[in-house]
Amino acid sequence: MTPAPPAADRPPAGRHAPRAVGLLGALLLLCLVAALSLAVGAKPLALDAAWRGLTDSASPEYTVVHEMRLPRTLLGLMAGTALGLAGGVMQALARNPLADPGLLGINAGAAAAVVSAISFLGVESFTGYVWFAFAGTGAVAVAVYVVGGGRGATPARLALGGAALNAALFSYVNAVQLLDTASLDKMRFWTVGSLAGAQADTAEKLVWFVAAGALLALALARPLNALALGDDAARSLGSHPARTRAGGMLAVTLLCGAATAACGPIVFVGLMVPHLVRTLTGPDMRWVLPYCAVLAPVLLLGADVLGRVLARPSELQVGIVTAVLGGPFFLYFVRRRKAVGA
Repeated sequence: MTPAPPAADRPPAGRHAPRAVGLLGALLLLCLVAALSLAVGAKPLALDAAWRGLTDSASPEYTVVHEMRLPRTLLGLMAGTALGLAGGVMQALARNPLADPGLLGINAGAAAAVVSAISFLGVESFTGYVWFAFAGTGAVAVAVYVVGGGRGATPARLALGGAALNAALFSYVNAVQLLDTASLDKMRFWTVGSLAGAQADTAEKLVWFVAAGALLALALARPLNALALGDDAARSLGSHPARTRAGGMLAVTLLCGAATAACGPIVFVGLMVPHLVRTLTGPDMRWVLPYCAVLAPVLLLGADVLGRVLARPSELQVGIVTAVLGGPFFLYFVRRRKAVGA
């Protein structure tokens, strides 16, 4: 007799249509934010002018859109998707609503590896240091798991271990920057998280890593639903918890490593978006992950556009804007959990 699917895999009757409509609305919102990303900048463009610059090679806006705005928008789309999916997968794996690639030190591991490659080995291209980012991400993911107690890890121990590693690694990053003044200017925008240096070839190379990580993450949606019920229940439903965790960590490594190598460590995107999504979809990962893949780039591109508007004629880097937005959200969420647990 076939066992019943886990509760998270059985959506209430009538919920499929609203979720599908909501996902379509999220896609339309993403298109709007992407259009604003093409239009807003040092030289503001009307939306129709941005469209002409995108589609008409004879348009005077063609060079601005294709050489500056389009690579930046594509990078924001892919990095946002990567960070949103990574956050959703990490929270499901750790069963910890505070799990986030930034808060648990995963992004810091990639940043430390990339900064080391730039400063000590003279690596300058995305193709060169993306592999260092993967190595740093994977090493810190394993370290957080071990420090948090391995199989006996609790959400609190994972959060504390990740916070400690995050602080130590960013101290190392800052020390390298201070000691290597020749590389400081090259790294100063990257280490706060920025889309400003986006180039067409970076976006083209990034897409393969993000696509691989995204496909793996989406394929794990059903096993993650089973894992939410506990290891024993997951095994009784035919799932393999060890494989699910290994696949999830591989997906997080691909997604976080690629995104951090391309635009630096950007925090709070992977924390805020899954929380927002679960209020819309419930806990079913088959809906949580697609929503995260769409709404996370909405947040990242929106923060990038906001940074261009608030600091004209200069701009605020997107990592600063997401930190300003995410800090109050994090404090509110922690206080809310304390109130619920009281």
